[in-house]
Amino acid sequence: MEILGKLLGGVSRVKIMRLFLLNPDQIYDIQDVSERSRVHRTAARKVLTGLIAMKLIQKKSFFKEFTTARGKIKKKRTQGWYLDASFPYIVELRQLLIEGEFFKHADVARRFRPAGKIQFLVISGVFLQQLEGRLDLLIVGDNLRKNFVQKTVQILESELGKELSYALFDTQDFKYRVSMYDKLLRDVFDYPHERLIASKDFTHFIFPR
Repeated sequence: MEILGKLLGGVSRVKIMRLFLLNPDQIYDIQDVSERSRVHRTAARKVLTGLIAMKLIQKKSFFKEFTTARGKIKKKRTQGWYLDASFPYIVELRQLLIEGEFFKHADVARRFRPAGKIQFLVISGVFLQQLEGRLDLLIVGDNLRKNFVQKTVQILESELGKELSYALFDTQDFKYRVSMYDKLLRDVFDYPHERLIASKDFTHFIFPR
């Protein structure tokens, strides 16, 4: 991430570029961009101005839904930005920022280890460039710190530029779901995946056929 940041003008720019490249059909206002990329609004506006100048993104006004203090859903017109699919180097940018390995996979495992006694950690989906996968991250363990896991996922999402789909199970619940041929788990193990952490009990784990 640091190397890409130096090459492309900063980590904030890399995060925001990934946000648009991974969500080509979405339009985001400044609040969305700032929150999803975890970049301060002032810095985000500066990045957006630069990306408009290079014609990677375009401006567009749109109606955004919001919830009032009384719980009613209303719409307001706001200014947003979206990916310009006609950008001439979009393929090259995708290859650099998306199709390459987002993180060294050992680093993903390192980030989650403080969550507690992890028995099994599996990545799939976006981490393996399978953008349509049902699950990106599977964590199995005992007495895990759920808040820590959630915060770590949020940080990864900001760096990746895409919301992650993840599942967190205690060991017994996971084994029960395996015995019931759980559809979500089958979708993980029947498709490309990588095991980053596997305790002794999970070293030779095979999903039943």
